[in-house]
Amino acid sequence: MYTHGHPEAVLRSHRWRTAGNSAAYLLPHLAPGRSLLDVGCGPGTLTVDLARRVAPGRVVGVDVAPAAVAEARAHAAAEGVTTVEVLAGDFRTLGLEAGGGFDVVHAHQVLQHLRDPVEALAAMAALARPGGLVAVRDADYGAMSWAPAEPRLDRWSAVYAAVTARNAGECDAGRHLLRWARLAGLADVAYTTSTWTFVTPEDRDWWSETWAIRISDSPLADQAVAYGIADRDELADIAAGWRAWARDPDAVFTVVHGEVLARLPLDGPPSGAV
Repeated sequence: MYTHGHPEAVLRSHRWRTAGNSAAYLLPHLAPGRSLLDVGCGPGTLTVDLARRVAPGRVVGVDVAPAAVAEARAHAAAEGVTTVEVLAGDFRTLGLEAGGGFDVVHAHQVLQHLRDPVEALAAMAALARPGGLVAVRDADYGAMSWAPAEPRLDRWSAVYAAVTARNAGECDAGRHLLRWARLAGLADVAYTTSTWTFVTPEDRDWWSETWAIRISDSPLADQAVAYGIADRDELADIAAGWRAWARDPDAVFTVVHGEVLARLPLDGPPSGAV
């Protein structure tokens, strides 16, 4: 289950993502002519940016949300990137293997929302060609840090963790990626970390507002109330805490991510792959 849903505040955050700020660990491994599958492509800004790096290679973006797929298609058209095809549905059931293995199978901020991330990684590996790459990047909410101290942000973190746990997700996915990759049968695995840092007034305002809205008026907020984790008044207070934090001239917020690059063997998918 995708805890965040697709309200405007969430899509606004997704549109900000580029190859530079969200896939730097992967870029040295891309080259013109390579094919790429982007699992959970959202509104397509990252997908299209990756497509530019591998053009004229084939790029397929997949998302389960029809609205996100429509926006991704429109974004690719508006940018004049004709090598991108965007499909609606579950990447595991779309028959993508019929088109041949991909050089790169990529997912950004996806595994944290899945009930069985190991199975998903194995399915990604099954769609990569021999010698291809599986590349995943996920946030680690428990490793996020901010200053100055703000008790309402502490409560935000606890509420978010509780909601995702009820949805059978893993909000600290970033720290588990290496283990998940090995459980999926991937052997040639490199693990790295990277961050997003929000420190300028403009960045703080943008980041805090996306979360203030998400925690008070979005599917995330609705779930927190429905699960009995928080009530509307508390969520509104947490949103106010986000906005108060952003006004502090010394405020800093750091988002930690784990990253895995797994190279498939030349003789086929790993033994653990589906």
